[in-house]
Amino acid sequence: MTKKTNPSDDALLFRNTIGTVTPIDTNTVILKPDKKPRPIPVFKPLEQVDPLQKDVEGSLETLFQEDKIAFLVPGMQKNVLRKLRKGYYGLDADIDLHGLNSRDAQLQLLRFLHYCVEDGFRCVLIIHGKGYNSPNNQPVLKNDINLWLRQHKDVLAFCSAPSKAGGTGALLVLLRLSEKFVTSEEEY
Repeated sequence: MTKKTNPSDDALLFRNTIGTVTPIDTNTVILKPDKKPRPIPVFKPLEQVDPLQKDVEGSLETLFQEDKIAFLVPGMQKNVLRKLRKGYYGLDADIDLHGLNSRDAQLQLLRFLHYCVEDGFRCVLIIHGKGYNSPNNQPVLKNDINLWLRQHKDVLAFCSAPSKAGGTGALLVLLRLSEKFVTSEEEY
């Protein structure tokens, strides 16, 4: 049988084993002093990639105010365009560009499409107006946007919007999914 010790013997034994103890003033302990300065990250400018990369085959016809537009990237099925016209893809965002000059409209459009792709939007509405105040009754923005969307790397299809959404003064645009949203099973 083992011998039982009373609590006062345990405390005495503990103090003898530990020895003298000095109290600590702070509760933080520095194991290794920092001699190296903190690194400063090197600034890398963002790479500006022009999203208008595709070449347009042939010349585009000049569009007039009431002309309808439709475009489908080569390799896509024609039923994608039919679904886009019928509103199968829910509308995620829209932008109104009419009243802007060509350069401002291009900057706004490219920024808008970039953020839409980054946010995972698939179907957007672009309102460009019919061009009733354009010289020679030829809409400037309508023709420019027709070209820019055909050149844009993220545009899969577009068509004139239904009359309740702007008719020939607006476009429904189907965008590709960003790589961060694509799973291995689905491509488009």
